[in-house]
Amino acid sequence: MTTSKIEWTDISWNPVTGCTKVSAGCKNCYAEKMSKRLQAMNIEKYKDGFSVIKSHEEALLAPFNWKRTKRVFVNSMSDLFHEKVPKAFIQKVFQVMKSNPQHNFQVLTKRAERLAKLSPYLNWSDNIWMGVSVESEKFLSRVDLLKSTEAKVKFLSLEPLLGPLHQLNVDGIDWVIVGGESGYKARLMNPFWVNHIQTICQNTNTPFFFKQWGGPHKKEKGRVLNGKTYSQFPPI
Repeated sequence: MTTSKIEWTDISWNPVTGCTKVSAGCKNCYAEKMSKRLQAMNIEKYKDGFSVIKSHEEALLAPFNWKRTKRVFVNSMSDLFHEKVPKAFIQKVFQVMKSNPQHNFQVLTKRAERLAKLSPYLNWSDNIWMGVSVESEKFLSRVDLLKSTEAKVKFLSLEPLLGPLHQLNVDGIDWVIVGGESGYKARLMNPFWVNHIQTICQNTNTPFFFKQWGGPHKKEKGRVLNGKTYSQFPPI
């Protein structure tokens, strides 16, 4: 368990580590950079490098020891639905989340096809928030695949937002996060893209969370949109 600097969560929990890139949003992956730092620090969990996907059985015990209610980002350093993560281990993670209803677990994937395929075999509970990452219109199919699952709370992480989402449909979506890419090689986000999404959420009463403008110095740009900070969460 690690206290998180991500604005929409409290802590991160990584029962799986390692990942591989699947789309344009992965180009400047923050988790890959962080993994290299942790490997250089000789942290056991990351010793084999970011491209090696590993399941950590011992990490499944952690949520039972947290005393205060938390929002938990599951696998900030990986993707639970990576094809190399065994189905049986994913089911164990879901059972742990269900067994800790005092916490809200935020699971995020770019592998929506596998998510949809495995959904009928997973033990869903109300405290499991399931999300997909969508960086451009090319990957809007992930939204439809998310909607097909049995998740009680469904959310979108439109980050890093790399293009307009003219065809975005948030019917059946409980929460939308938008953010620009950060870091030295960050690709810029157009304010018109953000305003369009915010308007969609406003018109549909969908909770909207604007995470950041991003850029090489993300703290300088902040997270104010049209004079307002948006930090809405799903009603629970």
